[in-house]
Amino acid sequence: MMLAAATPALAKDVVIHAGRLIDAVSNAPRSKVSIIIHDDRITDVRDGFVTPQGAEVIDLSTRTVLPGFIDVHDHVTGGGARRDRLRGTPEQAGMQSVWNVRAILKGGFTSVRDVGGNIEVLAALQDAVDRGLVPGPRLTISGPAISPTGGHSDPTNGIDPRWERADDWKMTVIDGPDEAIRAVRELRKRGAQVIKIHSSGGVASVGDDPNLQLLSDDELKAIMTTAHSLGLKVASHAHGKPGIDAAIKAGVDSIEHGTYSDAETYRMMKERGTYMVPTLFAAQEIYDMAVKSPDKLPPTVAEKAIAVTPTMKHNAANAYKAGVKMALGTDQLGYRPHGENAKEFEYLVAAGIKPFDAIMMGTRNAADLLGKTQDVGSIQKGRYADIVAVDGDPLGDITELQRVKFVMKGGKVYKQNGAMLAED
Repeated sequence: MMLAAATPALAKDVVIHAGRLIDAVSNAPRSKVSIIIHDDRITDVRDGFVTPQGAEVIDLSTRTVLPGFIDVHDHVTGGGARRDRLRGTPEQAGMQSVWNVRAILKGGFTSVRDVGGNIEVLAALQDAVDRGLVPGPRLTISGPAISPTGGHSDPTNGIDPRWERADDWKMTVIDGPDEAIRAVRELRKRGAQVIKIHSSGGVASVGDDPNLQLLSDDELKAIMTTAHSLGLKVASHAHGKPGIDAAIKAGVDSIEHGTYSDAETYRMMKERGTYMVPTLFAAQEIYDMAVKSPDKLPPTVAEKAIAVTPTMKHNAANAYKAGVKMALGTDQLGYRPHGENAKEFEYLVAAGIKPFDAIMMGTRNAADLLGKTQDVGSIQKGRYADIVAVDGDPLGDITELQRVKFVMKGGKVYKQNGAMLAED
């Protein structure tokens, strides 16, 4: 049965009757629209309810229909043993990831950019999803982030420095431009489609300061030049203004978090077309842990979470007001089960972003950041039939997006009437 899932399907024509459509193309919802699908692509979008001869009808005439959601900052290998660097294994991460991506798809997210994780696990997972062996979103992967010694993603942070491993777990820990170039090339060789870097310290790590710039200007330049020459975009984790501004000046494509940005930062981002990805889900996730169960976090992590989270929310509002391009990313850290990605919409609206614009951040804008607007992020001719539906009006109540009733990816229905369908 698993083999059958990977074989080509017969040609299929489907029409969806959408009662209300937010297509991420128009600036306002449309009413009574037919979405015509052949195999995995949308072939037409017509006003009114029409039924081409021989087409299967999916009746969503009482629901609000949207493009499949996109999360551009996730960690699909997170949760469970993945957080234990000494006892967790890649095999455990792989098993956890299969559950995670199914839960993410169930929540209406049909595309995800994973920015951090074991590159071999992610590449294998991506292949399994693409072949239909595992239900999950379309994946764009970076593998582990590039960081200097002692930086946010140095895997030896917080443990006895005498511990050694025989594998390449420090593959992306770099010191100097030459090592930075090597790391980018090695990641691409192993399957990376985007490069993740840490230009500042972080919150959920031990011993580094989120306010400081950790990658030098020369290292940043080497990473950007190499990645862009290989056709790869670069996403920079950055909290402190020095690390943010240095990454922008070096040519990064997106700033992840951007906590201590200011008016000068926003001006530079607008001039260069740099995206901001606020990641309020992770901010709330680790803040709640720090307040309710601080004993489960290293003391310095809890302190940083309590200090940083409110500022991250203000940054999201300020970047929005300044007109910076923004995309949705959750940065789920694994403290809560995966699949709740749509809560990011709620957090964005609570920060002061209009519901329609928040939806665009998780559809059209996210697709633009991925460089995949010709395939995903909108409901229009030629795009993949990645489509979701909810009962109510998300423009009136953004939490409706947390109650997705219908999920289609590539013309295949995975969720109907609120329940995941049985696998082949």
